[in-house]
Amino acid sequence: MGLFMVPTCWEALRKIITTLAVKNEEIQSFIYSLKQMLLNMEANSAKVQEDLEAEFQSLFSLLEELKEGMLMKIKQDRASRTYELQNQLAACTRALESSEELLETANQTLQATDSEDFPQAAKQLKDGVTMAPAFRLSLKAKVSDNMSHLMVDFAQERKMLQALKFLPVPSAPVIDLAESLVADNCVTLVWRMPEEDSKIDHYVLEYRRTNFEGPPRLKEDQPWMVVEGIRQTEYTLTGLKFDMKYMNFRVKACNKAVAGEFSEPVTLETPAFMFRLDASTSHQNLRVDDLSVEWDAMGGKVQDIKAREKDGKGRTASPVNSPARGTPSPKRIPSGRGGRDRFTAESYTVLGDTLIDGGEHYWEVHYEPDSKAFGVGVAYRSLGRFEQLGKTAASWCLHINNWLQVSFTAKHANKAKVLDAPVPDCLGVHCDFHQGLLSFYNARTKQLLHTFKAKFTQPLLPAFTVWCGSFQVTTGLQVPSSVRCLQKRGSATSSSNTSSPRPVHPAGLILGATTRSRLFSARHPLFTRCLEP
Repeated sequence: MGLFMVPTCWEALRKIITTLAVKNEEIQSFIYSLKQMLLNMEANSAKVQEDLEAEFQSLFSLLEELKEGMLMKIKQDRASRTYELQNQLAACTRALESSEELLETANQTLQATDSEDFPQAAKQLKDGVTMAPAFRLSLKAKVSDNMSHLMVDFAQERKMLQALKFLPVPSAPVIDLAESLVADNCVTLVWRMPEEDSKIDHYVLEYRRTNFEGPPRLKEDQPWMVVEGIRQTEYTLTGLKFDMKYMNFRVKACNKAVAGEFSEPVTLETPAFMFRLDASTSHQNLRVDDLSVEWDAMGGKVQDIKAREKDGKGRTASPVNSPARGTPSPKRIPSGRGGRDRFTAESYTVLGDTLIDGGEHYWEVHYEPDSKAFGVGVAYRSLGRFEQLGKTAASWCLHINNWLQVSFTAKHANKAKVLDAPVPDCLGVHCDFHQGLLSFYNARTKQLLHTFKAKFTQPLLPAFTVWCGSFQVTTGLQVPSSVRCLQKRGSATSSSNTSSPRPVHPAGLILGATTRSRLFSARHPLFTRCLEP
């Protein structure tokens, strides 16, 4: 029995020693952390002391400058008044001397005994008195000796200086979800401070994409993106691509010295239609790279296809390979249709990898204007490998032909309708599956080009065709507000007897009265987008 106890004791001792070693490493790490904190504290205290002295020196300099200016004002006013008073004093002195001379002459005239000369002397004396300076003087001082208008009272300023203290750390803002909006691939975030703080200089907003609902996780694959220098308590992020299901947000307030804690982070849903091109369906003359397609006249060689697939250029957008979202979409079809299902002959087609079986979806495509032929639309997955877009009942498309003669048509079931509109270089596609509507727009102006009305009996796939050209697809887009407005306007025209529904947020949320007034206020960017033609 003792033989069995020795290994057990040895194992227990080894565990104790291992635990102690781990604890020693933790203590050593903590000691290093404390020493680093001491060094940081010394450096930080020296910095704040230096900043404090600089601020006071700046204040002293300002006060000294103000003092010099006010003293100069007093000296200038004193010099001006002194000059006026001295001039008036000199004039009075000269007048007094002149008057005394006249008085002396008058006394001498009165004492004279020669009566013959008296009339002449009296006349001269009278003329001299009449013209005497004393009678032209003003005996009122031109300026006052009162200098009270240059007195100062710094009692209020003294109180302000006595109230100087260190800047407080700002409180954490509170994000107002009821006032925040997600629409048109824009996010308007609104927040408020728990209490008024006049010392706040600006705010810092951070956001990141995620596929996880609920409170933000500590560890995420996506980094926080930073927006600094925000002066208001709201901010709109524009031109976003919603390639993940949600976005996390947090805000902090900053004064001139320090930043406060971040707000409680929030998660907003960013619904959008995200797909990739399924390279396994593409015609062998199409070179597919993520969301770009280019015509390749030499693409029919099998070895070239294998080489591209080996290099990853012919990447298929399967749930495993697609980086669109961390969690595979249940509507995304599996890859591997095989060479038998690849489009061939004159069907230069490629399909998207995500099924549309409900709801509203929107995407855009920019094609090379020099392409000889280009088409965009939707198709059932059952579209035959030899079938071209718009020439069967399984597909709907807008087709642009620049070869031999230029044409711009809407095609379905081998029927074409010529469109009387300028051909845009970027097209927007809006599919409302349940309403059976497929609409095409000028993606730049949101001008409606054509609408198919159908009853879709199968799930749809985005479909594209190009011959001697190229195109680029943009996904992760929400249905634009202007497109929704046009569709609602058309629906209201066709069903005028129906009751008016409650306003709906462009992201699909029912709006309250406050948010509704914000959405349709003239200052909100979504209002102007909704009014675009």
